[in-house]
Amino acid sequence: VQTTENTPAIVHGGPFANIAHGCNSVTATKLAMTYADYVITEAGFGADLGAEKFYDIKCRKAGLNPKLTVLVATARALKMHGGLAKTELGSENIEALEKGVPNLLRHVSNITNVYKLPCVVAVNRFPTDTDKEVELIIEKCRALGVNVVLSTVWADGGRGGEELAREVVRLCEEEEGEKTFRLSYPDEATLTEKIEAIVKKVYGGNGITIMPNAKKQIQQLTELGFDKCPVCIAKTQYSFSDDMTKLGAPEGFKITVRSVKVSAGAGFIVVLTGEIMTMPGLPKEPAALKIDVDENGNISGLF
Repeated sequence: VQTTENTPAIVHGGPFANIAHGCNSVTATKLAMTYADYVITEAGFGADLGAEKFYDIKCRKAGLNPKLTVLVATARALKMHGGLAKTELGSENIEALEKGVPNLLRHVSNITNVYKLPCVVAVNRFPTDTDKEVELIIEKCRALGVNVVLSTVWADGGRGGEELAREVVRLCEEEEGEKTFRLSYPDEATLTEKIEAIVKKVYGGNGITIMPNAKKQIQQLTELGFDKCPVCIAKTQYSFSDDMTKLGAPEGFKITVRSVKVSAGAGFIVVLTGEIMTMPGLPKEPAALKIDVDENGNISGLF
């Protein structure tokens, strides 16, 4: 497909990162890499879900060596992590924003300290964001030495992302030849060790609680030889924990493993935690129903 500004985008296999691997296929990425100088993989739901699975599953399986990570942040999301209700996110609230910033910094830490990759934070500005809110996020990042760039692509399209694009290119060229990328666990670790590694290193928890049924499943999968597969943890996207009410950057929690199964075709073990449902929440009427192309090739219904 292409964007409204004719930039190519390959959408190929993309189940959500809260229940699956959360990014496009290996085939899509490798195809894109043969056609473009720079390829960006969207791996949604933060560095605890999308990025972790992109690194630990996709990059591991495909032998990919990413150069850097762009971490997209919004004032709205950080205010939510500061305790605001969704209905209040459109109003300026510096106090809630300050409370939510630690969530962003935890994601940055995961990228730079766990996976050893350079990171640039893209502050994705929306019309309801105030200058004070945007300035606060940028100041907090810069004060801690975090690379940050303002992005206004929502309002200005490609022009609003030029500064970000230049910074991405600069960092890629700067890192040329560097082999710093790391995974959070080795192939030979046991399934339990792999789950614990993600919980402790990436989520910020202090351990896991495995339910009796899940213990049996782990034992059976190990006996069948699936223990060398990477793990794909299914959990809420609203928290680093498996409890959607634990906002910000919680610590000292345990993740409850209630079920473990193999996705043999995909080549990973799915670990279900908390109260996660594996059915994506999609609308009854997809946006595609309102999109059309007339006889002159004009597209309508995109906005």
